[in-house]
Amino acid sequence: MATACPFALDRTGTDVHAENASLRAQGPVVPVELPGGVHAWTVVDHAVARQMLNDSRFVKNPQAWPAFANGEIPPSWPLISWVVMDNMTTHDGADHSRLRRLVSQAFTPRRVEACRPMIEKITTELLDRLAATPEGEVVDLKGKFAYALPAAVICDMFGVPAERRAEVLKGGEVTTSTALTEEEAAANVAHWHQALGDLVDAKRREPGEDLTSVLIDAADGEERLSHEELVGTLFLMLGAGSETVMNLLCHAVKNLKANPDQLELAMSGKVAWEEVAEEVMRVQSPINQLPFRFAVEDVELGGVRIPAGQPILMGFGATGRDPKLHGADADRFDITRPNKTHLSLGHGAHYCMGAPLARMEAAIALPALFSRFPDLEIAVPDEALDPMPSFIMNGPLTLPVRLGHEVVPA
Repeated sequence: MATACPFALDRTGTDVHAENASLRAQGPVVPVELPGGVHAWTVVDHAVARQMLNDSRFVKNPQAWPAFANGEIPPSWPLISWVVMDNMTTHDGADHSRLRRLVSQAFTPRRVEACRPMIEKITTELLDRLAATPEGEVVDLKGKFAYALPAAVICDMFGVPAERRAEVLKGGEVTTSTALTEEEAAANVAHWHQALGDLVDAKRREPGEDLTSVLIDAADGEERLSHEELVGTLFLMLGAGSETVMNLLCHAVKNLKANPDQLELAMSGKVAWEEVAEEVMRVQSPINQLPFRFAVEDVELGGVRIPAGQPILMGFGATGRDPKLHGADADRFDITRPNKTHLSLGHGAHYCMGAPLARMEAAIALPALFSRFPDLEIAVPDEALDPMPSFIMNGPLTLPVRLGHEVVPA
């Protein structure tokens, strides 16, 4: 059973796995305290989380949260972006289906497969730039590759011009931090709303063969996509399409370098790169605690009574390491593990529609990186890698590496 005293989540994300172990010791569903003294719950048990993700009594619409609907949650609350974004992640039922249907055309199997040459080209260009690094110099692989790749891919898909990309992506980067001040949180909402609104205006003036133009056509047509929904959808797509894959790639590099025998299995083709990505997502979920769902009535969940209207986090970082599913060695990275089941991409109606694209990016980027730089080494000890200042995301703040000997592609 969960303790009645809320567990204050570490806003700086110092050690999310140690924190998750402490949460799991208290039960499958645990009361937590968020920034500003806001009380919520987190689900850290895989079976209970899977059950909840299929339960219609838990909704995504923040209007089901009385404290938000009544104005008790200020616009400067550090996690405010997660409730004011107007997109499929804050809607249910028919509205969610409508918004999801519009975006799903970006991620059909045919369209995702059509992205392969683009991903390969961007990967090669980024590796060429890395190859220009002076021998022995330390370079941040996160910024130069793990983030640069998915950011370029998603911006190309949505037609974001090069000169607008930094401003358009900044909002998603800042939103993932849980260490924001009230002033920073309020300023970030205003910033991403303005930046994406400007992008929409520019695309209306000069539409192109891109997904932003497709969404604008829908907004101006029979689908009745409002301006707020349009801006919120772009915010979701651009942020989720870059930040999560970034963490996946960073953790893959870290874990494979820490386990050279497993890297050899992947490089030799004995274990598929798709299997590598699944194990990374299981043991190092790119999203640690995903906001929010809300109970529409009092619900018994995992032996705990969740009162109606209370916010709930999905503890994906903990559920992937659930020893009841993955055994006593659930914390261990093992690409040969037969069962790599995880919830890192969600489950049910809100399952991540960008999952096939993320998997493709990882399966292209990782072998290309290690083939080009087989002697790549992490430049600092693991304990010296600072985490992102976040209990929502799970990733390093930077990933300093030495590239070592380069194998020039034929």
